[in-house]
This record gives sequence, structure tokens and C-alpha cells, in this order.
Amino acid sequence: MNPAPESGLSSEDAELVHGLLAGGRRPLAKAITLIESTRADHQARAQKLVEALLPRTGRSIRVGISGVPGVGKSTFIEALGMHLIEGGHRVAVLAVDPSSSVHGGSILGDKTRMESLSQREEAFIRPSPSSGSLGGVAEKTREALLLCEAAGYDVIIVETVGVGQSETAVAGMTDCFVLLQLPNAGDDLQAIKKGIMELADLVVFNKADIDPNAAQMAASQMRGALSMLHPASAHWQPPVLTLSAMQKSGIAEFWQTIERYRDTLSASGDFATRRRHQALAWMWQMIETGLHQRFHEHPGVKSALPELSKLVEDGTTTPAAAAQRLLGLMSRYF
Repeated sequence: MNPAPESGLSSEDAELVHGLLAGGRRPLAKAITLIESTRADHQARAQKLVEALLPRTGRSIRVGISGVPGVGKSTFIEALGMHLIEGGHRVAVLAVDPSSSVHGGSILGDKTRMESLSQREEAFIRPSPSSGSLGGVAEKTREALLLCEAAGYDVIIVETVGVGQSETAVAGMTDCFVLLQLPNAGDDLQAIKKGIMELADLVVFNKADIDPNAAQMAASQMRGALSMLHPASAHWQPPVLTLSAMQKSGIAEFWQTIERYRDTLSASGDFATRRRHQALAWMWQMIETGLHQRFHEHPGVKSALPELSKLVEDGTTTPAAAAQRLLGLMSRYF
């Protein structure tokens, strides 16, 4: 596919698209850098780029991986990625790191912890700072996911920052949401209270080799806990697996479960429905982001914000009253 002239792409971006569609990792990395840029001209180019590539997207399976720090997400993803490559797949990993409060960049550097996988030509690993975004994912993860699909990666793995109520964003952009757990990590009912369990399509207890009995007991307790929840799909009850990423034990069984999940939901129509709902939710998120940006760029808001902020801090006016005054300055937009 060569972008048509009417696509509006510059010759530079058309060449970038051509290289990306040819499977080049460097063009893909440059394209993701472009969409992550906050410059207005870069954002305009990025939008045209994604639109030009959209017909070549949607052919992968998207897997979200979440879990508390120390659960072994990176080790698990590397073991899974190597297994998939041996099976003929091309794997892209979008690893979202917490952002440094000092310089704003990634502070974990997942790519350095997936050394074997990062050296494979069939793999692409992109660590990106979360930059304070809620949901445990970077703001442009969805666009990066589409670019990876267009580049021919048929398995896209999104590794998130951690577990919490705001982590649910990853479930809104992936086909299968996997929650990694540790044996003996506490009361499973506490996890359910966080709401994250209601989104899990698959629960995995990693590091089962350390204490196999504890892992089996934890898995049994989790199955009982999950049976009390209403599953996201009437056609799928989230299974609970045990494995050891370090020992590469149970990885094949894990992927077989993912394939069974995809086949089951595809046959019921839930797979396509889930993606349609995700696309609509994405649109509304972009609207909210755009409104937030326009609010801060509005000349009247810029002028009035410092004084109103001080009044709120001093207790002279209420936050609600200040918010109404600031929103009123944008009335011409509505």
C-alpha cells in the first residue's frame, strides 16, 4: 500500500508510512515518536498518518498485562514473546513506565529488562512514560497500538504501570485483559474491592515454582472469588492459571487459553462488539482531552485563572463558584 496523494501526507510522512508498512522497526519508532509529540504541527501530521494507516489495522490480537510491581510482568512478557516468535508470530510490546517527576521520562526502562526479546527482529518493544495519565497507560498508547498493527505485528501486548482503580483504561483498548497475581500476596477479596477483578478476562498466578502448593491454593481461592462476580461476557468465565515465567513453565498453556478466548468470543460476536464499543469510548476520550486543552488555551481563562486560583486557596471563594466563572468564559464555544 502506497498512500494516495489525497491522503494529505507530505513526502516525508509518505516515506515513513512506506517504511512502516514494509515492517521496518525504525520507521515505526519514528512514527510513534511523532504521535507522542505535543507540538501542534506534529499532532496534525500524526492524525493524517494514523488515518492513512487505518485500513491496515485491526488484524492483531491485543493483550493487556497488568499486575502489582514485583509480580514479574517483564519476565512474563519476555517468555511469552519468545514463545510466540518461535510459533511464527511477530510481537509488539508497548511497555508503559511510570514517569519521573523530575524530567518526565520513563524511570523503569522495561526494554532493558527484556534483553533477549528486544534483540529479535520479529519483536518491537516501545517503553513510553505514562506522563501522569490515568489508566496506567500513556496518552497515545491507542495510536501506537494501531501503528504496530499496520507494521505487521499480529500480537500486541500492552504492559501497564500497576493495579488500581484508574488501571481500567487498558481494558478499554485490548481484546483480553490479563491480571498477574502473586501467591500469598494477601486477601483476594481486597482485590475484588478495587474493581480490577471485574475487568479480568484471565487471571494468572506467576512465580508458582517458588511454592507450588501455595500457588494452587491461591488459584483455587481466586476461582471461588471470581464465581461471585458477573463476567464481562456471558460466553466466558475467566479462568485462573498458574505458571512460572522464569522457568518458562505454563507459557504454552497460557497462550492456548488466549486463543480459546479469542475463538469463543469471535464465535459469539462479543469480540467485534467489544472493539466497536472501545472505538466509541476512544472518541469520547479524545473529545474530553480536546476540551481540556481548549480550556487551558482560552485567553480569558489564562487571564482569570491565577486570580481565581488564589481566591480558592485563600478561601475567599468556593471551588464550584470559581469553576463556574472559568467555564462561563468559554460559553462562546457552546
